[in-house]
Amino acid sequence: MFFRRCYGGIGDVYYLSQANVTVPEDLIAYSTTKAALFSLSRGISQPTSGSGVTVNTIVPESTLTKGAKEFLATVALKENKTKAAVSKAFFNDARKSSLLKQFTEIEEITDTITYFLSPLSSATNGVVIKVDG
Repeated sequence: MFFRRCYGGIGDVYYLSQANVTVPEDLIAYSTTKAALFSLSRGISQPTSGSGVTVNTIVPESTLTKGAKEFLATVALKENKTKAAVSKAFFNDARKSSLLKQFTEIEEITDTITYFLSPLSSATNGVVIKVDG
């Protein structure tokens, strides 16, 4: 996904990617393609240095999407567990790299994007911003 904003003719470019910094075994190919976005945003940020244009990568971790909610409900029903217990097991077993051990809410991602699309983030350029629950 591609975001752009303009203030007084100066634009900021952002790439939004979902991939783990620590690559899960089941997402190697997916995570490899997303790693290219990290390099791309850093590479694009270098020639824009000093121009007022910032380029950053937003990396949401496991997000509580409709599909994730369905996954939790299906496993909970199948294993006769609560969704909370399934979520805890998911982060303990499959997503050990998560620092907060919870799904990221969509609102947390949009809040982060809103901040980086605002003038408040003007001193941040060429970095990867991890949104981890």
